[in-house]
Amino acid sequence: MKLYDELVARGLIAQVTNEDEIREMIDNGKATFYIGFDPTADSLHVGHFMALCLMKRLQMAGNKPIALIGGGTAMIGDPSGRTDMRSMMTEETIQHNCECFKKQMERFIEFGEDKARMVNNADWLLKLNYVDFIREIGGCFSVNNMLRAECFKQRMEKGLSFLEFNYMPMQSYDFYYLYQHYGCNMQFGGNDQWSNMLGGTELIRRKLGKDAHAMTITLLLNSEGKKMGKTAKGAVWLDPNKTTPFDFYQYWRNVEDADVLKCIRMLTFLPLEQINEMDSWKDAQLNTAKEILAYELTKLVHGQEEADKAQAAAKALFAGCGDDSNMPTTEIPAAQLVDGKIGILNLMVACGLSPSNKQARQLVEQGGVLVNDEKVPSAQFAVTEDMLQEGVKIRKGKKVFHKAILA
Repeated sequence: MKLYDELVARGLIAQVTNEDEIREMIDNGKATFYIGFDPTADSLHVGHFMALCLMKRLQMAGNKPIALIGGGTAMIGDPSGRTDMRSMMTEETIQHNCECFKKQMERFIEFGEDKARMVNNADWLLKLNYVDFIREIGGCFSVNNMLRAECFKQRMEKGLSFLEFNYMPMQSYDFYYLYQHYGCNMQFGGNDQWSNMLGGTELIRRKLGKDAHAMTITLLLNSEGKKMGKTAKGAVWLDPNKTTPFDFYQYWRNVEDADVLKCIRMLTFLPLEQINEMDSWKDAQLNTAKEILAYELTKLVHGQEEADKAQAAAKALFAGCGDDSNMPTTEIPAAQLVDGKIGILNLMVACGLSPSNKQARQLVEQGGVLVNDEKVPSAQFAVTEDMLQEGVKIRKGKKVFHKAILA
């Protein structure tokens, strides 16, 4: 099976322009393509995962990826999928986030001469004179068509700022710039970006002529990939300092039964023949599929050693043998103890199991917190210094485990 057909079979393709040409270019390693990443945090999260895996697949087939970091467009903020306006970031914060992104992307993509490259649209967007910019490309955009775009529809009800209205022309200009300066002939993105991406394709054709071969292809990033980025406790990050390899493994181990094979198809590099054999799996076999998913993705992001540790820790805990050597651990300084104790609410916040004492109290009162396999009886419960010296195992709900020890 050739690459384009494999992408379709894995459920990655949502819609495309010029499908026959795209198929030919991808299958023969002729695509120089870009995917954009807005640096709104100092770590990528699992909502970016599908894009990273796609870039890896395409590069393995000889195509050349361009990772576009939106240092310039982040100064405005993408209104797509938003009901409110994004907060503004400083240039220093954006630059720091860009540097963090590259370190994480290097686990997926091989950068270097004639390989993948990373570019930051701040390098050209921040140098533009606004009047010159509007004179050059403004005539290529119909306001009527822009207002019908999906990326603006949700915001029109509450009010769309003129600042955000500039996002589509600026993203379109990115493709135009990359086409001219880097030979970029294809763009990929989520289906929430379709209108913005069509704007870039149309801009190239109108400015450079109908023979300009600019291709657009979208994936199921919004409906499938981006929703993976959030859980009840917040984002699931690729940075191990934000989401430990164990918690990352547990996140994928606990996906819904209906989603596990879909995730294996889209995100792992297991052969389709092997995945297709899992289609008939039911009940306990789906737990095995979840373990495969969790292990493969943890290995991809954090390496085999961390994946092995996470898998061993999870199996030990759920088998009831109590091996917590690879469990996420927080050291509690003695200075945080009062009269040789620390309250369970403060301990949960210190371990990152709750953002506040208020939420920790709610979890305890709902019976959702266990210490050393015993349900915490009340919010007044405290852990002693002696307990911390031996190590205290905290369980939040059914799936989140953490260990606290005295520093």
